[in-house]
Amino acid sequence: MAQLLTDGEIDAALSDLPHWHRAGDALVRTIESPTFPDAIALVGRVAEIAEEAQHHPDIDIRWRKVTYSLSTHSAGGITAADPDLAHKIDSLAGP
Repeated sequence: MAQLLTDGEIDAALSDLPHWHRAGDALVRTIESPTFPDAIALVGRVAEIAEEAQHHPDIDIRWRKVTYSLSTHSAGGITAADPDLAHKIDSLAGP
């Protein structure tokens, strides 16, 4: 089972993820795309990298705004896999 990160480790990870914040036991980012099709295309690209990593975000789609919530459910909180996936999402979404 994956090891949960400490609060200090989560804070350190978030210092390198300026678009993300902690919400309880998850890292969260909302991305607004120019159009609905752009938002859905990004969700598709995130799905591909999530499947490759075998680590899947919770995704909430609200028109052009998509919220990604990362938590390692099997471990009951935030593990190293979560900031790793956050960086990958950032590389797809940009600033």
